[in-house]
Amino acid sequence: MAKPTIVLVHGAWADGSSWNGVSTELQGRGFTVLTPPNLLRGVTTDAQYVASFLAQRTNGPVVLVGHSYGGFVITNAALGGGDVKALVYVDAFMPDEGETTFGVLGDSGSALAVPDPTTVLDVVGYPGAPEGDADAYLKPDAVHTAFAQDLPEVDRWLIAASQRPLTLAANTTPSGAPAWKTLPSWAVIGTEDRIIPPAAQRKMAERAGATITEVDASHVSMVSHPEVSVAAILAAVAAVG
Repeated sequence: MAKPTIVLVHGAWADGSSWNGVSTELQGRGFTVLTPPNLLRGVTTDAQYVASFLAQRTNGPVVLVGHSYGGFVITNAALGGGDVKALVYVDAFMPDEGETTFGVLGDSGSALAVPDPTTVLDVVGYPGAPEGDADAYLKPDAVHTAFAQDLPEVDRWLIAASQRPLTLAANTTPSGAPAWKTLPSWAVIGTEDRIIPPAAQRKMAERAGATITEVDASHVSMVSHPEVSVAAILAAVAAVG
């Protein structure tokens, strides 16, 4: 099989730069790496966008990787475009059909599962929003204590400043049929993840039959420990090659 293209899908409160450490290492190994924008509007729109990107921007086999909410997106996009051979989830949702992000987090102990979401999120309107919808940004304190607590302070402030918001509606939109039922999957679980707690990640990964790697890291393990994500991606490449 030809060397697969590695497509890295970022999550909420992030952009493609969150994959820089992983991308640099994979590019150094001769892989074509693409990091499309995740629109963060809701899985219906976001998965269609990523599937369209895969169909038009890749040739040959693809290993599709998702972080956090990006896992929700790749679960729904992988069978919609391109020749995806494997899925890699990094500190990510691996939803089954009908599940939502809020539903998964509800009793998980997540820092986001609080009675008043505005204690951890800044909620602001956006032009053209459907009735009741809004953008949600992480409060700086949540970035420092729950999202990226193992990064240097300067990097945490950069995340707080440059984060891209996720709509509230994206958290209540149910997932479609999951691609992990037909594609082999790998999962990297940060054992200090306070956004999607490790027990919740483990439950989803085991249900999907994923090959699991654990790392002593926050929700952004691909930033603090990029080598662990790289190893999981290379394992996926080797398994489907």
